[in-house]
This record gives sequence, structure tokens and C-alpha cells, in this order.
Amino acid sequence: MTTASRLSIASATAYHDESIFLYAFDLIELNGDDLRRDPLEGRKATLEMILSKVAAGIRFNEHMQGDGETLFRHACKLGLEGIVSKRKESSYRSGRSPDWLKMKNADAPAVKREAEEEWGRDKWR
Repeated sequence: MTTASRLSIASATAYHDESIFLYAFDLIELNGDDLRRDPLEGRKATLEMILSKVAAGIRFNEHMQGDGETLFRHACKLGLEGIVSKRKESSYRSGRSPDWLKMKNADAPAVKREAEEEWGRDKWR
């Protein structure tokens, strides 16, 4: 785990106020070892084990398997920003990839705000 990661975990746990959580969903480096080539399923298992020993304020973002369209509709009904679909056997790769798909809920406040802000306009044209 990098120094920045340790500081992020320390910050999330030291100043936890019961209403804000950091959700961790992937682990690409641990103790100087690059984990990006390892399958997502293995990286998430390691991350879950590490986070089980961490105090409140940081949570493991569990994954769900199933029909992506149904999951997305449910996420939208809950008012969530969207979902990210990943192949569990995929390695980590920066940037866009056919193995990792992001579906945004256009009705979610954060997505609406992104579309309205200057930095998000080009994405929505």
C-alpha cells in the first residue's frame, strides 16, 4: 500500500462522522507490489481482507453478479449515480476498456451537475 493510500485510510477513519464513508472497490498496489495484472476477483478478495481490519469510515464496495440492465434500473430507482460493470477475470488497465463499462444515471443529481458544469459539457454533447 502506498503512503498516499495509508494517509487516505487514516483520514477516512480518524475523522469519521457516521454519515460519510469512503468506498474502496479495487486494489492495484500493495506493499510495493503492482497488482494490476492480477484478476479483479483476486484483487477484490485481498482488499476485502485488508478492510475487514480497518475501523469505521472506510467500506468495501462489494460486487454483484447478474443481469447488468436490471442492476442499472435498480440503481437508478435508488437515485444512485450509476454502475460500473467489470469482468471478474480482467486485469487493471487505465483508461477505457471493453472489460469495464460505466453506465450513468442521467437523472442523478451528481450526473446532472456534471452535465451542467463547464468541465462536463463536452462529455454530454
